[in-house]
Amino acid sequence: MSKTPLLILHAGALQHPMQRFAREFQNLFPEVEVRSESAGSRACARRLLEGRQVDIVALADPLIFDELLLPHPVQKYYIFATDQIVLTYHAPARGAESITAENWFEILLREDVSFIRSDENLDPCGYRTLMVWQLAEQHYGVPGLYQRLNAKCRSEQIYPKSLDLGSALLEGKADYAFQYLCEVKQFDLRYVTLPEEVNLSNPIFANLYTRATVEVEGKASGSKTVLTGEPIEFAIAIPVNSPQPEVAYEFLQLTLSAAGQRILDDCGLVAY
Repeated sequence: MSKTPLLILHAGALQHPMQRFAREFQNLFPEVEVRSESAGSRACARRLLEGRQVDIVALADPLIFDELLLPHPVQKYYIFATDQIVLTYHAPARGAESITAENWFEILLREDVSFIRSDENLDPCGYRTLMVWQLAEQHYGVPGLYQRLNAKCRSEQIYPKSLDLGSALLEGKADYAFQYLCEVKQFDLRYVTLPEEVNLSNPIFANLYTRATVEVEGKASGSKTVLTGEPIEFAIAIPVNSPQPEVAYEFLQLTLSAAGQRILDDCGLVAY
């Protein structure tokens, strides 16, 4: 007897919790086979706009639902977790012995040090990284810091999604990366915690975060959209054309349940 497929499209940063959710769900519903696919959240949205049918979509920024996916192919979404941007590194990273939350940008700007980020047009972690650099310039009072960091991080140091960055660090392709804290656990990386005024984690500083803006590709071909800094949130939805809406609803309920919150906590996310 063939199993019922449940198709999930999710942000790369959510790979670990989605794997955990899938195992838990299949224990509860053994007749279901969960099939997952990951990409940068904006890339996920474009796949849906191109007609891709899935049962669950989980993205790293609810703004993408508002900007690109509502009212079709999604009518409603649920915010389920928060996180923060951290500076990650693997043990051999140059400058790691002396890097701190106060001098990290000085280390990154050293000639012998390299760092990577994800693509702002494909992945929320990419535009959030650029926002972090802008906020850091203001927080530390270093004029031109954003431009200097941006200029040093060349195109070959920009990856499609934040999940790619952890592998690149472990392979020695760069010294540092800007990622979500939840990704630290997935790759067993070390990290520097950035100030809350900079790391997009705390709603108390929501007004401060709005000082950072990034231009990205818009919904229509050739168009541009300006995004404004906000506290980091992750959101999940069932598209209106879900092939298995009843099964998808059960999966959604798991992610929002107490058991789901424990999984999120275990994976380094803060349950909403």
